[in-house]
Amino acid sequence: MTQRFDSPAWLAPTVLGSAAALAASAFYTAVKTRDAEHETPPIGEFITVDGVRLHYVERGRGPALVLIHGNGMMIQDFLVSGIVDDLAKRYRVIIIDRPGYGYSDRPRGLWTPRAHATLFQKALQQLGVTQAVVLGHSWGALVAVALALQAPQLVRSLVLASGYYYPTLRADVMLSSPVAIPGIGDLMRHTVSPVLGRLMQPALIKAMFAPAAVTERFDREFPKAMMLRPLQLRASAEDAVLMTPVTVELEKHYRDLKLPVVIIAGGDDQIADVDRQSKRLHSELPDSDLIIVPGMGHMIQHLAPDAVVAAIDRAAQPVREAA
Repeated sequence: MTQRFDSPAWLAPTVLGSAAALAASAFYTAVKTRDAEHETPPIGEFITVDGVRLHYVERGRGPALVLIHGNGMMIQDFLVSGIVDDLAKRYRVIIIDRPGYGYSDRPRGLWTPRAHATLFQKALQQLGVTQAVVLGHSWGALVAVALALQAPQLVRSLVLASGYYYPTLRADVMLSSPVAIPGIGDLMRHTVSPVLGRLMQPALIKAMFAPAAVTERFDREFPKAMMLRPLQLRASAEDAVLMTPVTVELEKHYRDLKLPVVIIAGGDDQIADVDRQSKRLHSELPDSDLIIVPGMGHMIQHLAPDAVVAAIDRAAQPVREAA
């Protein structure tokens, strides 16, 4: 006797409903991505390095100054902060969208700070830069450190802003992990992740500035919709997942930094603990300068732009004297 197994009556409608919801989310994501890129077209030039197309902008004349943005950000992070307008009066300011952010490509691969550094070194060589002051903010500080370690002849001095240098347990790593996984992560990034991201974005941005308020200019001018495109969501998730393991490797080499280093951070940074990160790095680099801005959060370039500009000028002093 053949036993018959019937599917529950609710199964087919549930499957069809889920498929319809995913299709609707995918359509919504495609439309929002198109709209974001229409509203925020490329503002700079393009350069191809090792098959990777990078988007960059240049402003001003003088000694080269390279600004490297953090996780989730792009070129506009520095432009909207207002520091570039001041710095361009005396530096050749170069800002590159890191791979996967803004309009830079991000082929599949392991995009560690050292991989970024190799790409940036070759890009700067193509742009005719032989020596530069380099500022890295947040995750970008790891790229700046890696670049200084790999190309000491290129990097004359460092400014490390709101950086994360030593491994800690982080909740954002666990939250980002699924989105970084090929396959399931690709599905999420083209369907549910942009929808959830749009709902969560205001709180996440608030936390980046806390305890200070989000600046009016950032709120008005920064292209937040660009952060929710599938490629940028993948880049951000992959960078978050790598934070702990890459610091385990890099921290072994901090004492090898034989160049001027200025470390700056907000005194109440709620993203990268100042005592565990910036102050600890300063203690490991006895010749470094440490600037702590009281009451400020992670987005120090927006909250204390004059202090960041002063930190850059301090780091650049040996370069300008040599010139």
